[in-house]
Amino acid sequence: MNYYQILKITGIILLIFSFFLLIPLSVAVYYGDNIDNFVKSFLIIFFAGLLTYLPNKREKSQIKIKEGFLIVTIFWFVLSIFGSIPFLFDSQLNISVIDAIFESTSGWTTTGATIMTSIESLSRPLLLYRQLLQWLGGIGIVVLVLAILPILGVGGMYLYKAETSSPIKDNKLSPRITETAKSLWGVYMILTLTCAAFYYLAGMNLFDAIGHSFSTVSIGGFSTHTESIGFYSNSYIKVICILFMFLSALNFVLHFLFYKTKSFHNYFTNSETKSFVTIIISLVIFISVFSFGGQLSKIDNIDLIFHILSFVTTSGFTVSDYGSWPAFVITLIFLSSFIGACSGSAGGGIKVIRITIALKSIKKQLLKVIHPKAQISIKVNNKKVEDITIETILSFIILYIILFLISALLIMMSGHDLLTSLSATAACINNLGPALGDAYGNYSALNDFSKAVLSLMMIVGRLEIYTFVILITKYFWKY
Repeated sequence: MNYYQILKITGIILLIFSFFLLIPLSVAVYYGDNIDNFVKSFLIIFFAGLLTYLPNKREKSQIKIKEGFLIVTIFWFVLSIFGSIPFLFDSQLNISVIDAIFESTSGWTTTGATIMTSIESLSRPLLLYRQLLQWLGGIGIVVLVLAILPILGVGGMYLYKAETSSPIKDNKLSPRITETAKSLWGVYMILTLTCAAFYYLAGMNLFDAIGHSFSTVSIGGFSTHTESIGFYSNSYIKVICILFMFLSALNFVLHFLFYKTKSFHNYFTNSETKSFVTIIISLVIFISVFSFGGQLSKIDNIDLIFHILSFVTTSGFTVSDYGSWPAFVITLIFLSSFIGACSGSAGGGIKVIRITIALKSIKKQLLKVIHPKAQISIKVNNKKVEDITIETILSFIILYIILFLISALLIMMSGHDLLTSLSATAACINNLGPALGDAYGNYSALNDFSKAVLSLMMIVGRLEIYTFVILITKYFWKY
């Protein structure tokens, strides 16, 4: 294990992050707010990065698979801890260390869970900082670093494999890892700017339009208002949010291919996209049929579709009091967050492609019972899925459920009720945000132990479990 290389890259990531703090600092200067918070935060993070990078800057060795897994995991823990500094230094907040880390982790992992009881009471620089954390965490700041590492003589292929989900790493946009990283950030930037423009034209002020574009495209869910998107009572804004939640939940490779070919062909032929659309339409129809009984008659149709998209994409935006909805509907949309967005997106959850392959595997086994000698293969995008891939996916889903149950039990053990424990764990491991029970609206009522467990689950969910679990096995350190 090359720890000098790990320290070098950790220093690079902190230095890059420190310069992003100049954005909320500039906003503080523009609006005449107190700049001490972000000046102190910038200096601490900058010099921490410098002290980590400089002693190891001459390290030239290439990153290997083990270093890749360790670096990516370290990134999310280090960024979550250092990202809490502006919250701790804010004189108006006066929050504990665990609350600050919880808020920072929620931002970086694009979960959207918050301990803030009144979002409007925050200063504009801090509001923008929260949104910025989600935007940086969305596509993965690691992908940004990949564009810089080759310049510094550091290879990034294994780092890329450890950070991104399988369909991206099997279908690189460019033969060179640097070009792949730049292409992904290019797509991300275009979506963000377009989303901000639409929000502004629909009636948001410029500050809110930029802030909400950050959290919409990153599928984060943070808002500059306590009532989230519901604050605006604007159907156009809701529709725009629905559109960009959907686009951001698709594989970013498809957006890049559309940009290059100017053709929608790849969207219509992609197996995961077709499954994703089918899931959304099925949920809308199923819940709409249920509403004929009158139990959802007071809910606006746009609001219903909005929440379905928000939960299944793990965005976490809200426009109405979903907590008062029938238990059946709430349970269904919460369960949909386990499916999550498409692979290669900023969304959370198990991912549509894994669910699709798992269901096809079940179908295959049922057919094998009827026709034992039949040769049945599972295909995705007209390509055969190898048995080892299927086994890995099924193992992933089982491990995902086990970690979910363990986390929920730990929260129950700390004193919270069943509804709070299950919904909060689901919201955090799926990187969703909104929960029920004591965590409805915000997580401030939860005890520190529960917040610590949920913070860990946010990172585990963001790392898609395997990256983290591999590190806690003896085999990783032994061989």
